[in-house]
Formats: sequence, structure tokens, C-alpha cells
Amino acid sequence: MPLQGVCWFLCCRQGFSLLGRDYGEKEEEESFELRNKDLTPNGRSPAEVIASQPTANGTNGHTVSQSPVKMKKLINEENEMGIEEEPELLVKGWLLREVRGGWLRHRRYWFVLSQDSLDYYSGPERGARRLGTLVLTSLCSVIWPDKQTFKETGYWSITVYGRKHCYRLYTKHFNEAVHWACAVQKIIDTKSPVETPTQLLIRDIEENKFNPEVVEHIYQHNPILKYTQSPLYAPLLPFPYGSLEHTYHNGKGYDSVREEAVKLFNCLQQLESALEPVPIIQGVLQTCLDLRSLRDEVYCQLVKQTSYTPSPYTAAHLRYWQLLTCMSCSFLPGPNVLKYLRFHLKRIQSQSPESEMDNYASFISEALEKTKCRERVPSWEEIQMLMNRQEMLCRVHYPGSGSCQLYINSHTTANEVVRRMQEKLGLRDSRNTFALYEQNVLWEQPVPGSALIADILTSFTTKESESKSQWKLCFKLYCLLDADGISVDSIEYLFLFEQCHEMVVRGQLPACEEDLQALAALRLQALMGDFSTLSPCPPLDELFPGHMLETRVLLSLPAPQAVPPCQVAAQGCPATQRFPTGLLSGTLWSHTAAAVHKQKVEHDKRLRSRLKEESAAVMASILERWRDLAGYSRMDSMAAYLTIVRQWSGFGCTLYEVDFYIVSFVFSCFSIGLLAFSSI
Repeated sequence: MPLQGVCWFLCCRQGFSLLGRDYGEKEEEESFELRNKDLTPNGRSPAEVIASQPTANGTNGHTVSQSPVKMKKLINEENEMGIEEEPELLVKGWLLREVRGGWLRHRRYWFVLSQDSLDYYSGPERGARRLGTLVLTSLCSVIWPDKQTFKETGYWSITVYGRKHCYRLYTKHFNEAVHWACAVQKIIDTKSPVETPTQLLIRDIEENKFNPEVVEHIYQHNPILKYTQSPLYAPLLPFPYGSLEHTYHNGKGYDSVREEAVKLFNCLQQLESALEPVPIIQGVLQTCLDLRSLRDEVYCQLVKQTSYTPSPYTAAHLRYWQLLTCMSCSFLPGPNVLKYLRFHLKRIQSQSPESEMDNYASFISEALEKTKCRERVPSWEEIQMLMNRQEMLCRVHYPGSGSCQLYINSHTTANEVVRRMQEKLGLRDSRNTFALYEQNVLWEQPVPGSALIADILTSFTTKESESKSQWKLCFKLYCLLDADGISVDSIEYLFLFEQCHEMVVRGQLPACEEDLQALAALRLQALMGDFSTLSPCPPLDELFPGHMLETRVLLSLPAPQAVPPCQVAAQGCPATQRFPTGLLSGTLWSHTAAAVHKQKVEHDKRLRSRLKEESAAVMASILERWRDLAGYSRMDSMAAYLTIVRQWSGFGCTLYEVDFYIVSFVFSCFSIGLLAFSSI
């Protein structure tokens, strides 16, 4: 029995010594090394070494600078070489690599960074076996070390993404992790851009666009440019390898850009059989809005699916043209893809004149001349209008409970709507300026002149769901440049009257209560005519600023009796923390809380009662003044109303509601500036 214990101890000691040798001890002997550039075999710097590109299988792979056979031979020869015989080694050292499966999460390897790849070996000795290779190209990406991972694992990590492999590497030293990340990123930056077959074919088509025979030959011998029913396994355009964990879009559930590009093509193919295409179209547009780099990819996919279509005139295949129409009214492609798209549209028009595809191609060509990048995805109504190449109706309100309906498209701006409203209302010769406003019951703000009306209307859906109030577009006076030149008989005079009353009700006119009651009476006379007990009277908050009544009532009522601080502190603490269970439990402290609650309820009740009394008194005074205005015409009442308002020195100004956000940093900087100024 003792002999078995000794053997067990020796085995465990030997095992732990092996683990210590392989997984973390002897840090002073196994730190990373940087080879001097002057010691390179051919005397060249790393940036002067010619880089090779990886190969890819399938029709959607990337082009390479070397043949697949030669590249495979090169890697095989490197695997047979000893580690000391490899040229152009830049960084080498021990790192932990994340492994999947097994009871060890991290395993220690000897990593070597060369001008072409990142390799790892079983050890640093001569002739060590190469265990893996990640070929570095311009599409590789590096995620730098972050503090959150260090807090969770105790290691600084870097992640290197390649076409087939992803290396998650760990080290206990921050400087070492940064050094590896910098070195790998420098190698990636020196690589020439990778081009896909689609990019090369687009370039060939651009160079031979005036030679139809050559273009036809290109299409016939390259299926990647034509319609297909099979899925894509790689994007048509180059995208960096890696995930979006380090971007701002991970909260929306997106995968890597390459994976999203493949998913988008699957969504495009679902359009052919979908009963309702609008949700799919909205989803594609939303992805393109969030991930800007995917817009060119979607354009290329749509051009592909609308080229050499087996049944081009069926409703299923016209869905691609409808999505292309929505894309052209939402986002512009890059310069190279835009040229390719224009060539495709002209080619379709020449091949299928007087067809539905010809109509869509013509509509898209015109849209590309006007499109600006949208801030929001088109609404359901707008997408349906675009699918039918129609315009949509927009209702614009103006002061006086009036409104107009205008036809707009995806490119109509606020300035265009203002000009059309001025023409429709006969205000073209006015010297004052007008603008559109976003407005609800409690808030309004001007719309910038360059803003797209389609985006504004789409935003109303979100705002109404958040604020539970209806939003609308309102055409109003923006700046009074010539208030005295407004004709009394014009609609502009009505605009001035209505907007002045809005200022009064919102409390933006600094007037005494006597003037405010007189204005309310004149408002009633202008709207209702002479006083009558049978006339329906509008509520007080539509005639008189309500905040004045609330302020008066609050000042007249005594403040609620303050609770002693000891009782306030006691109310916020659990009973078990104040006294032991049973001691004064449910007696003194519960009675105090109940008394405070009762006092608050009574105070609120008195406040509502006093507010109701004050409102009745003010309304009675306004009605009495209204009775004295008998015989005033509508125009006389409006003139008298504006005469009182013009007494304010700020008459004619445009006022806006402003929100103040207090930031401690701003105040600290302001305080420092004051101290510096006082010292000077």
C-alpha cells in the first residue's frame, strides 16, 4: 500500500511538471521575441516582400496572385521546413490559443508571424511540427485586447479572423497583446486588395461596353452574372472576415457582414414565392440602412437576378425589379456599381422595349438622378406606391383648421412642399417666409428645408407609438419680415392671427392677466360671434394659458407640513433594520407613514378644488368681457386682438421650445474657465 502511494505521488508530480512546462511557467525564458529587420536573409524590409493571396473554391471565390497548385505546394514545403529556416519572421513567442472541446479551454503554442501568415507550432525547437496556418490577406481583421475580457478571464486577448480560421489568442501581458495586434495589423495593411470574380467581370464589362459581342460573350461564359435559383455561398463583393461583435450593430442581431450578404440573397429569392413582399423588402432595406457596406452587394445581387431571367414577365420575377426600385429611391450605390447598374438598365431597355421591365428601368434611371441617402426605411404605404411606380398623397395642415393634399414622391423635400403650398394658397408674392412644422398637441418644431418628406411621415409612426398623440405636418409663417404689409383680406392675415393665439395659449406672450382675458374674449368673438347662452364654448385651456392658474393656486395654498427628518429616514428603512421584530412594529412608524400619505392626498384634493374654482372664476370673467363685445365683426375682433399683441416688443419673432441638459463636465469646464479668467 505505501508503494502504491509513492508511485501515485511521483506520477502526479511528473504530470504537474509537464503541465507547468506547457501552460504558463518559466515566463522569463519563453517571452515573445522581435527579430531585427537588418537580419533578414535578403536585406529587405517586411513591407518589400511580395505577398500571396489565398485561394477559394467555387465560383464565388476570390482571385489570387498565385495558382492554387503553387500555393498548396508552398504551404506543404513550409510545413516540412524547420522553424529556424523560415524567412522573414517578424514576431514569435508563446501564446495561449482558445480550443474547443476537451477539458482545457486554452492551450499553449509557439506562434510565429511571417510576412504571409500566422503559424503556430508545438514548440520553439528546430524542426518542430507546424500545427496550423492562417494566411493573411487584406480581408483579414484583428480585434484588439479589451478590458472586459481581461476582467472575465484574467487574460488579454486578440482575435485574428481569416477566411477559414479564427485564432483567439491570450496572454497575461497587455504590452505583449498590443504588440502582436499591431504586428498582425501592419501585415494586413501591406497586402494588396483582394478582388472577387464579380468585380473583375464588372471591370471587363465597363471596358467593353461599346462592344456588344464581347459583352454578350462575358455574360454567356460567366454564370455568376446571370439569374440563378441556387443559393450563394459567398458574397459577390469582398468583405472583411470576422464578426461584428466589436461594432455598434451587434445589438440588432446581425452576424458578420459576409454572412449577412449571403442571407440577403436568400431573402431576395424568397420574394418570388412570398404572398406579401412588403415585409421582406422592408427587412432588406433596414439591413442596408444599418450596414452601409452591404448596399453595393444588394445592388449586384439584384442586377444578377434580373439578367437572363427564364420568365422575365411573370409577377414573381418582377419582384426583383420592385425591390430594385425601392433600393434606387433609398440608397445610392458606389461609383463603380452605379456605372454597372446604369449599363444594366440601358441594356434591359434595349433588349425589352415597351415592356414592364422597360418601365421599371426607366423609373429607376430617373430616381438615381434625385436620390439622397434616406434616414429611415420607407413605410409600408411608400413601398406599395414604389412597387406600382406611383406617387403618394400627403396632407399638409395650416392655421385655421385648414389642410391641403399634395402628391409627393421619395425625393420631395420640405422646401418643395413649401413652394407648392405658397402657390396653392396664393402666397407667392408675400415678403414673409414660411416653413413646414412637425406638430402635435404639446410640441412643434420646424422641418429643415432639405429634409425628405417621406422620412418625416415615416417618423410620425414611431413618434405616435411613443407619445400616444397624433403628429401632423403644418404649413406656417416662419419669420415676419413685413408684418405691416399683410393685407387684412388675405389668408396670411389669418395665419398671423392663429399663430399669435398659439403663442398666447402656450404662455409665450408676456402679458398681464387683464390683457390675457381680453384676448380670450376677442378670440371667442372672432370664432363664435356675439355672446349667446346656447353657443358651445371651448374649454379654458384653448383660450387662456393654463400655467398661470396653476402657479396662482400653488402660491395661494400652504405647503404640506414637513415630516421630521428622523421620521423620513425611518420611512425609507425596513422595519427589521429599525427595531427588532415586535418592538413598535405596526404602531408608531406605520401611523406616521399613514399620516403623511393622508396629508398628501388631502393637499392634492384641495389643489384640484382650488384650481377648479379659479378656472370657473376666470371663465366667468372672460364670458363677461365677451358679452361686452356684442356687435364686433370677425375682422374687427381679429384686428383688436392683434393690436394688443403688437404692444409686445418681441412681436414678429419666432420662438422655439428648448430642452436644457445639465452635464457636470460642462459645468466643471465652465468653472475652470472662470477661475482662469479671474486669475488673469
